[in-house]
Amino acid sequence: MDRTISDGVGWLTVFIFSTVCHEAAHAWAALKLGDSTAEEAGQVSFNPLPHLRREPIGMLVVPILSWFMGGYMMGWASAPYDPEWARHYPRRLALMALAGPAANLALAATGLLLLRLGVEWDVWNAPQWLSADSLVEAADGSLLQAVGKLLSIVASLNLFLCAFNLLPIPPLDGSTLPLLILPPSAGLRYFEALSSPFFRVGGMLLLLRGVSLGFGYFYHFAALVLYPHLRFG
Repeated sequence: MDRTISDGVGWLTVFIFSTVCHEAAHAWAALKLGDSTAEEAGQVSFNPLPHLRREPIGMLVVPILSWFMGGYMMGWASAPYDPEWARHYPRRLALMALAGPAANLALAATGLLLLRLGVEWDVWNAPQWLSADSLVEAADGSLLQAVGKLLSIVASLNLFLCAFNLLPIPPLDGSTLPLLILPPSAGLRYFEALSSPFFRVGGMLLLLRGVSLGFGYFYHFAALVLYPHLRFG
């Protein structure tokens, strides 16, 4: 796949915006649930600077490298929280964790809605070659093509981020899901297990393997939403 600087800028812009929304949702949910740690760090905000200052490697270096190596962007970010608050309120921790994927789902749905409206109104057509940043093709006009590319990345990337972060593997957000149903004593033991370096390193290895295997499923799913009567190879 040919990759240009403008393609990379588009991917990086969407990645940073999506990640900031994800982490701001974590921070906002934590604040509403009684933990002001992330709010005090300035992360209840769509301003990317507090998020970039906290995780410059995960939000800039790794995404750029992954794009050059694989044609997509992945990385990480984080919002701080008070471990004592999490230990005392494990269900609130789980709800805070779910706020991030919920933000990605909202972004993906918005991107898909705008693309579907564009397809229905003949602004865009089905592309000859489907990819994560090419869910549509403009009938004419480079500006419409650029907008379609950005919305394609928004939809594909955020579908992936939502689903992937819900996997029940530390350190992903989905690893906190059992805390919603476990009794307090069992929830505390589970919370302490999540902090184990063994589980977190193992989870990161699975994460890297999953990225290499799974990204294509999500832009194919997006294509099914946009073109229910077409089939892509």
